[in-house]
Amino acid sequence: MNERRIHQIFEISILLKGAHALIECIGGLILALVSTQSILRLVNWIVQPELLNDPKDFVASHLHAWVQDFSVGTKNFYAYYLLSHGLVKVLLVIGLLRGKMWAYPASLVALALFIVYQLYRFTDTHGIGLIILTVFDLFVMVLIWHEYRIVRQHVPVRQARGRTQE
Repeated sequence: MNERRIHQIFEISILLKGAHALIECIGGLILALVSTQSILRLVNWIVQPELLNDPKDFVASHLHAWVQDFSVGTKNFYAYYLLSHGLVKVLLVIGLLRGKMWAYPASLVALALFIVYQLYRFTDTHGIGLIILTVFDLFVMVLIWHEYRIVRQHVPVRQARGRTQE
């Protein structure tokens, strides 16, 4: 595969990460602003008709059980997690898309930490979504590393030193 195509894949994957980060920020803001009672009422309103038709519906019954245990502490944790995780990724995506030299290693470290946390959470939840997100993060890390190697080779030493201070 040629370098131009790899760069296009890099840009698309970074844009997808940025979109995901914005969704996390929006979700975190919503969780921060909406009460647990409102969330409980909304989920009950959504799943009630399905549970009346099929009391053993897998998704509806699990969602109903999950929201029954949804505490203020849990809501606050997820709000903080989504907002902080999303904001970090938004800043890194902006840095990567602008070609800032600091953004490449910072993104690699941040994604590695997110992967460690996702794998830790997987041991508790066994959520397949965490594995899918981890595989995508690993893929993005490979692209970032590849792009970083290319960019470092093409940036003159004096310019690279100046960029690291940005």
